[in-house]
Amino acid sequence: MKHPVLIIVVAQLFGTSLWFSANSAADDLIRQWGISAADMGTLTNAVQFGFILGTLIFAITGMADRFSASRIFAICAVLGAASNAAFALLASGMTSGVPLRFAVGLCLAGVYPLGMKLVVSWVPERAGSALAWLVGMLTLGTALPHGIRLLGSGAAWQATILVSSLLALLAAGLVFRLGDGPHLKRRHDAPPLRLGRVLYTFRIPEFRASALGYFGHCWELYAFWTLVPALVVGYGLALPGSPQVSGLAFLIVGIGAVGCVLGGWWSRRVGSAPVAACCLALSALCCVLYPLLADLPGWLKLGLLLIWGASVIADSPHFSAMSARACPPEIVGSALAFQNAIGFAITMISIQLGTAWVPAWGDHIAWLLLPGPLLGLLGLMPLWRR
Repeated sequence: MKHPVLIIVVAQLFGTSLWFSANSAADDLIRQWGISAADMGTLTNAVQFGFILGTLIFAITGMADRFSASRIFAICAVLGAASNAAFALLASGMTSGVPLRFAVGLCLAGVYPLGMKLVVSWVPERAGSALAWLVGMLTLGTALPHGIRLLGSGAAWQATILVSSLLALLAAGLVFRLGDGPHLKRRHDAPPLRLGRVLYTFRIPEFRASALGYFGHCWELYAFWTLVPALVVGYGLALPGSPQVSGLAFLIVGIGAVGCVLGGWWSRRVGSAPVAACCLALSALCCVLYPLLADLPGWLKLGLLLIWGASVIADSPHFSAMSARACPPEIVGSALAFQNAIGFAITMISIQLGTAWVPAWGDHIAWLLLPGPLLGLLGLMPLWRR
């Protein structure tokens, strides 16, 4: 199969467009459903909670390593597309909307971690740089609904969400046709996949350090992505509800794909741990500076948000690469799913607090995110100080 990594990363781009599809319609939902910004945080957290539960099921049962990763990815992408479309066509408020967003998150548990396993199964020798492309496409997929919304600014909000569902169906077809890579096949002498074996990966010092860095990164990342429209409006870069909010949100989130690719290129020279540490430090600096630069010209404020958007995600693939290298190959899928589950549980707290407190905190909401990269640096220290 030619260019398997390209196929996987394109499928990741299309499949993960489901993740923030509802957020691209935030202004319409707030107006039509009569909900608040905090309620939008609840809708986002419904996806996160579904993802957490799904990854825990995959990790604890070992399903991520018992069955074909490409088949799991394809099935989950199809089910996620259906749940996302149901949200667009059937949801009429929080009561019906939250369960459908939860279902989307549950399905994404078979898309993101299994996409990482697929990459490692094809090119384990280039895991860091290849996963950088994968997470870059996750980032672009996250931004994609904002871009679709901008292009169709006169269309109903449901149209943006339905386009995401169509892209996820295409992702399912691409990966189903590709299949699994030749690596990471279970050895005949490998230990049996006992229920809960993945829990023991935290006894491995390298895996533990990588996971702790990832958990700090998670506190900041998804809360930042959720708050980007509010940060743009708070800086006076666009009026609330205007197409410019969607356009700038697409740029600020989407530039993370460039950060991932550059970080992957750099990691081939210096290794994953130094790249992850530098990205954590840079995003921490952005957290500190954001409230302090409110009086600067608009182009400088936009520049800061673009640097923040590029650095806040560029470390993510390297945590996955380091964790995959540290754990036994026969449980890579379960280990990555388990790491994702804990990390995304952390995101729920920062997302809920951020969306609830942004009206009162204003620009200083950035400081709520600051503990994440700082604690991530501390947890990762055994690896980046080598």
